[in-house]
Amino acid sequence: MAMLPNPLPALAGDPTGQALGLDLPPGALVDETIDGTWHEPLLWCADAPAVPGDWRQLLPARRTAGLHPVLIGSAGSQGGRPEKWDLNPQGTTYAGDHDAEEVLAEVWEAYAQDELSGELADGAAPVGPWPGLAPPGSSDYDPDGEAAELADILTLGDSWLGDPRLALVPARRSADIPAAIGWSGPLNFEDDVARLSAVLRSWEDRFGVRVVALTFDQLVVSVAAPPTTMEAAEALAVEHFAFCPDNIQQGAHPALSAYAKHRIIDQPTWSFWWD
Repeated sequence: MAMLPNPLPALAGDPTGQALGLDLPPGALVDETIDGTWHEPLLWCADAPAVPGDWRQLLPARRTAGLHPVLIGSAGSQGGRPEKWDLNPQGTTYAGDHDAEEVLAEVWEAYAQDELSGELADGAAPVGPWPGLAPPGSSDYDPDGEAAELADILTLGDSWLGDPRLALVPARRSADIPAAIGWSGPLNFEDDVARLSAVLRSWEDRFGVRVVALTFDQLVVSVAAPPTTMEAAEALAVEHFAFCPDNIQQGAHPALSAYAKHRIIDQPTWSFWWD
C-alpha cells in the first residue's frame, strides 16, 4: 500500500496552515515517540483547550489536506500531551493489511474460554467458537454530524477528558487515527494498534463510527447507527469483548447481556479503556 503524503511538515513554516486551506489556532507538531524523534510529525495539536464548535471548524481539513480531527485528552494513567504517551509508529503496521473478523475471532478464541465465566456470559452468547460479526446498523445516518455533536459535548465545561485539545492526524480514514500515530493505549493487550484500527474500520462501515477522542489509555468513538435490538446488541457485545476485554471485565456491567443493554443499544457513544 502506497504511503499517503504527510502534509504536516508544511505547518513548520506555515503554522496557520493557509497553504493547506486551513486557519489553525496556535499549536505544535508532535514527533516524539518511545524511540525518540520520528522522521516526520505524527500529529498537530492545538495549544489551548478545545471549545464547542472547534471540531466542526476543522472537519474540512479531512477533504482539503487529508487530516482527520481528534480530541486529545489529558485524563488517564499517564495523562499529559501526546509527546508523553510513548507513541510507537515504528511498531505499528497498516490497518488495511488486517481483516477485522480474523482479529476479533483470534482474540475471542484465545480469551473467551478462560476469561468468560458463566456469570459473565450471562446467556448473552455461547462461550464457544467465534459466532461471527454482528449485523450492521441502519444505513440512514450522518457519521460526521454525530461525531461533531459528541465533540461539542466532550468540550463543554469540565470535561472528563481533562482539558481536551483538538488535533489533526494524517490518515486515510478516521478509524486509522490510532494506527497513524502509533498509539500505545492498548499496549498491555495488543502491541500492534493497527489490528484494532482494522476493527474500527469495520465498525465505521457497519455502524457509522468515528474516532473522536484519545487519552493515554482511552478511546472514544461516536456511533451514528448503533444496534437497536437486544439480539443485535448482544452479538456486538462479543466484538466489544474481543476488542477490549477490560472494558467489560473491569467495567460497571461485567456480563455481556448487561453490557449490551446499557452500553450498546441506541448508544451514540462507545468508550474503551485498557488496563
